[in-house]
Amino acid sequence: MEFAEAFRQAVQASGLTLERIRHRLGRRGLTVSVATLSHWQRGRSRPRSRAAVAILEEVLEVPPGTLTGPLDEAGPAPAPARGGGPSGAAPASPAAAGELWPDPRRYADLVGQLDRSGDHRLERLSVHDVYRLDADGPRWTLSVRAVLRAAGDDVDRVVCVHRTGPDVPEADGPAGDAPAEPAEPGEGAAELSAVRYCRPGRVRAGGGLMAFELVFDRVLAAGETAVIEYDLRPSGPDPGGPPDGYDRRFSRPVHDYVAIVQFGGGRLPARCYGFTADGPLAPRRRLGELWIGTSGSANIAVGAVRHGIVGVEWEWE
Repeated sequence: MEFAEAFRQAVQASGLTLERIRHRLGRRGLTVSVATLSHWQRGRSRPRSRAAVAILEEVLEVPPGTLTGPLDEAGPAPAPARGGGPSGAAPASPAAAGELWPDPRRYADLVGQLDRSGDHRLERLSVHDVYRLDADGPRWTLSVRAVLRAAGDDVDRVVCVHRTGPDVPEADGPAGDAPAEPAEPGEGAAELSAVRYCRPGRVRAGGGLMAFELVFDRVLAAGETAVIEYDLRPSGPDPGGPPDGYDRRFSRPVHDYVAIVQFGGGRLPARCYGFTADGPLAPRRRLGELWIGTSGSANIAVGAVRHGIVGVEWEWE
């Protein structure tokens, strides 16, 4: 079915006007004009962002795939995974959190040293990342804000995991005490430069990964929420070469995810895309080209992420 026809049927079934649809999309952080929605209905244009269409499905209360399916049929071919092995070497749907990382054993070793007993009792309401490239300071900095809600009593912390290897940090989770034997900063190493509304617990790092606990400012009972913020930056030698992407890895569902990439130093990429993937070696599904605004930034907003990888990649001239 053509996207325009599927969209028309969904709008008619919802009983909503295009103005109401525009308003509800705006409340979710997605700005779309009534004229654009009308063009989508008539087939004069198509959405460029699969993520935006996924949000549209939620607003219209249609099953996932009702609108993204027709859009995918005419969308760009998936980009091959870069680095780490041949395409298709990983399972299409990773069954464990460790399979979201190039080295599952390293992941399991690091998180096994931390307290994840409450992770399954935490609901991820939202995760917002701001990834900054700065030619004058650290090669990159990452600021994260997460809103979490306890699904049970006596939850006091969350564990976050990041890849800090030579290419670019990649995150899992709402993703302190120093390690017993802290290693010397190596190539691509990172550090927690700031935390807010929580305090750092144990930190473990090695093999291009960094895992740490963030302890809430109070113990949560069922239904209570916590907001955490933290910043990461490089602590080891610069491996050289500008990054060409950033992504977050989700082992647990999150209701709302937003990533902002801020390009600094007056250097902008030639093209910028959003993408999703089932695992580090699985093909990447491009969500469409992202516009870089006058602020020198691009963003992607995705609702109801269940499992896998969501990210932004770009191409330098």
